[in-house]
Amino acid sequence: MIGFVAAGLLLLLLCTAQADDGGDGQVLTIADYIGDWGYPSPYGHYSRGPGYVRMSLIFDTLVWKDEKGIIPALAESWEMEGDDAYTFKLREDVLWHDGERFAADDVVFTIDYIKEHPYIWVSSDIIKTAEAVDDYTVRISLNQPYAPFLELVAGTLPILPEHIYEGVDDPAEFREDSALVGTGPFQLVDYDQSQGSYLYQAFDDYYLGSPKVKQLKFVKVNLEMSAAALEKGDVNAANVPPEVVENLKDEGFTVMLSSHDSITKIMVNHKKEPLSDSRFRQALYYAIDRQALVDNAARGYGVLASPGLFAVDNHWYNSDVEPYDYDPAKTEELMEELGYSKVDGYFSVDGSPVKLEMLVTSINERAGELIRQQLEDAGFMISLRTVDSKTLDSMVTEWKFDLALNSHGGMGADPEILKRMTGDGYTFNSARYTENSELNELLDGEVAEIDEQKREDLIDRIQVIHAQELPVLPLYYADTYWAHDGRVEMYYTRQGIANGVPLALNKQIFVS
Repeated sequence: MIGFVAAGLLLLLLCTAQADDGGDGQVLTIADYIGDWGYPSPYGHYSRGPGYVRMSLIFDTLVWKDEKGIIPALAESWEMEGDDAYTFKLREDVLWHDGERFAADDVVFTIDYIKEHPYIWVSSDIIKTAEAVDDYTVRISLNQPYAPFLELVAGTLPILPEHIYEGVDDPAEFREDSALVGTGPFQLVDYDQSQGSYLYQAFDDYYLGSPKVKQLKFVKVNLEMSAAALEKGDVNAANVPPEVVENLKDEGFTVMLSSHDSITKIMVNHKKEPLSDSRFRQALYYAIDRQALVDNAARGYGVLASPGLFAVDNHWYNSDVEPYDYDPAKTEELMEELGYSKVDGYFSVDGSPVKLEMLVTSINERAGELIRQQLEDAGFMISLRTVDSKTLDSMVTEWKFDLALNSHGGMGADPEILKRMTGDGYTFNSARYTENSELNELLDGEVAEIDEQKREDLIDRIQVIHAQELPVLPLYYADTYWAHDGRVEMYYTRQGIANGVPLALNKQIFVS
């Protein structure tokens, strides 16, 4: 790792020494069964939740969230002006990690910078202008009202140091040590991509005080081995399988069940025939026994996802949508309406069966095989192709797929997530579906609606249309468990970290 190896080795020794001394909260080790989530700069991290979390330890935002809601961060206070502008009063005691002083110009620079260099987690299209009223006051004007602005822009966009990034033309490839100069509570000491490990050191000049956790380590541990690593004391916290929960509780570990924020769904290439026809997608959906997937692939630990995308225990869930109960007879009826007939047990046109390939990863192969068998039994010829997660994401992004089994978090975030996971211009997790004009108008309308009841009505209607169109096939929400030894008090953030990351790794936990 550039510039970090020698220091990393030294601090690893220090970590070991402090751990042996039993210093409460001094060193915290966290297990992760994937490991590498990319270089933890704002543009270098992998664009899934754990990658953002690794970066957020180094870079701060204007506001943040704890377990209850939005709290001050770089901005100590803020006011809404009308329904399309905000004024932020910034803290005057903030230093960048290199000792330079943070000021309003850094915020204005960051917003201008993402207009030229798009940041995948925050759309600059929302922002009209940003101006420094004085050295510690910033006014941000929007192009239109945006209900989740505080949470999804001010609380998600990492603020960059102008004195460093003003000369960076390609931030995704920026790998110098200065790329990791932020205002956050930690500094990166070592990153080993091959081992999937990260080592952070507390920034003692942090404006909220020196973090109580002095060194923070992330290490790669197989999910099946995470409980054993906790029991041996090799790690202090880990995501754990449901089957070990009761035993860990008996041994004195704290175990937390996440809200149902992480969805498993089938991405559909609706840009190619026959998947471009919503009736064909409906026929596929009726052929999938989602409860059987929960019972088998999720081993009974999970709840069904609604065709409208949300889980039944989500505040925004609308029960008035077509449920698509498992019904292979309905599948056959729809396929006959579309002109298909069965030949040798498979839906065919002119005697040739329709062949579809579904991408899976090693993590969800079991669920993929169950789905393949269900679809085969119904009459669809399906083949599975196992790829790594980054390859799957890339192929989906480039529309080089038929079906893809995908899981991601964030569905417990602000309901803007419906736009992000359905509308055009978003990530590989999104359906990027523009074929239904009413749906897209509603998606734009709900994020611009400040009145909560009116917004809820729009969100209800969105779910109804999504269930009719099925640009993706929602399957289930798996139960997710997090266990720790109590060295620090962990929690799940209300509506997820930043724009909805459903991990119990909010940096506030390590700070105060």
